[in-house]
Amino acid sequence: MQTELHSDIELALELVRQADLGALLATAAKQIEQAFGVSRCWLFALEPSGRALNGVGDAVDRSFACDDFSHPFAHVLQQGQGRELSRDACYRLDQPEFQALLEVSRRPRSIWLQPVFGDGERLLGVAMLCASDPTHWRSVLARPLFRGLLNLLGCRWQQALEQSDQAWQRRYLKRSLDQLHNSEAVRSRSEQLAATLVGPSEPMSELRAQIVRAAGSQLSVLVQGETGCGKDLVARGLHDYSARASGPFVVVNCAAIPDSLLESELFGHAKGAFSGADRSKQGLLAQANGGTLFLDEIGDMPLALQSKLLRVLETRQFRPLGAQQEERSDFRLVAATHQPLQARIGEGHFRRDLFYRLSQVPLKVIPLRQRIADLEPLCRHFIRLYQQREGQGPMGISSQALRQLADYRFPGNVRELRNVIEYACLQTPPGDDIQPEALWLDLLCAPEPDEGAIGFQGITDTPTGVPMLRDIDNLREAAQAFEAAVIADRLRAFGGNRALAADSLGLPKRTLAHKCQKYNVSEA
Repeated sequence: MQTELHSDIELALELVRQADLGALLATAAKQIEQAFGVSRCWLFALEPSGRALNGVGDAVDRSFACDDFSHPFAHVLQQGQGRELSRDACYRLDQPEFQALLEVSRRPRSIWLQPVFGDGERLLGVAMLCASDPTHWRSVLARPLFRGLLNLLGCRWQQALEQSDQAWQRRYLKRSLDQLHNSEAVRSRSEQLAATLVGPSEPMSELRAQIVRAAGSQLSVLVQGETGCGKDLVARGLHDYSARASGPFVVVNCAAIPDSLLESELFGHAKGAFSGADRSKQGLLAQANGGTLFLDEIGDMPLALQSKLLRVLETRQFRPLGAQQEERSDFRLVAATHQPLQARIGEGHFRRDLFYRLSQVPLKVIPLRQRIADLEPLCRHFIRLYQQREGQGPMGISSQALRQLADYRFPGNVRELRNVIEYACLQTPPGDDIQPEALWLDLLCAPEPDEGAIGFQGITDTPTGVPMLRDIDNLREAAQAFEAAVIADRLRAFGGNRALAADSLGLPKRTLAHKCQKYNVSEA
């Protein structure tokens, strides 16, 4: 009696010491096998939904549906009482999962199914005991040790479930608080970003939130939008609100650097790499180490350089021109373009694999004409900037002037609006409001030309070299002549300034230079 009592205490202590539910049930199954001479003991936990029993330990991959009323487990759960199954009864069961369990149990002659309860008669699961002697169960069930172990197992089982529930609730609460904190952080930083990316419209509010969220990752970002819509400000925001804010912000305008120099600018070169390379030069990739590399107008990057850039993005390694060893740079890439890259891919001018690598986080900047609600805040923002720079300026802008601006479509977007407002500030006496007559819209709002007028200033007839519509017999040549005439007229309008002419036509400066050379267009 003293030996059995000592054994009972040891078994109980071993159960109490188990820290988690899996270890508890595995230990209890082993104790039942050793203490009561059963060939195998399985323990199945009831799901919280009450729809299935899941195995624990060796039976972890076994699950039994509780809503299948032909299954013996379902009978035990419904009645809440133990049940014996003979070998003949087991063979007759049309249950593939149960038959597989019998095979693992070496086809016992008899099985006892015992429900396990926690405090308050909460049904927790089922114990399946296997034996070779059908008369064995009367002696097992009569022993106080068996009942005591079941009671202790039920109590510890329920405690483990409650602890698990509490841990889950704590994790859920922490996750909810983290999400709330993150949402508040995004809102707060978005409000700060509104000082540079101005506008209360829904598209701009969503864009600022996307920028803040994207700034928290290391993924590459592709910013797409029309010329003048503020893609550079988006890139700057991605850098300033990232963990790399203290690092360098390196800007590369792929359209402004000739093809022959762009690779050297990006990768750098060693001394003597080419004619004129009298000393080594660090490339922009190396300068961006620890910070952000902003590739503006990425759509104009030559194809040969695109493949090299793709490798750099995958390995963060590059080799300067003429160097013997590769270098490494840890940078975050932000790219921007006004061109439809999908169309450029179809034309064979842009690599599809590079496009997908760049656009891990795609951002779209909506044109100004689609967010008129931002017009007035932007005007007042540019007036404040003018006042800060010049030391004086108008007080604001009149409602009549705002209505006139709202009727204009702004092909140059926010950049064009800023030029208009700054010119109006210059024309307005300090302390007054900008009036409609101060707006430089006489040229911008000129009537649409008819089919015979293509000029920018003063061309009302068919330009020289462009045939009349009725005389066209070669569409390609006529289109080229038309394009050359528009470029020539625009250059004359801007006094030969290619940068202004290119911006007014929505073209990169390098593209305009190429067309001038192709069509033999002079700047005067």
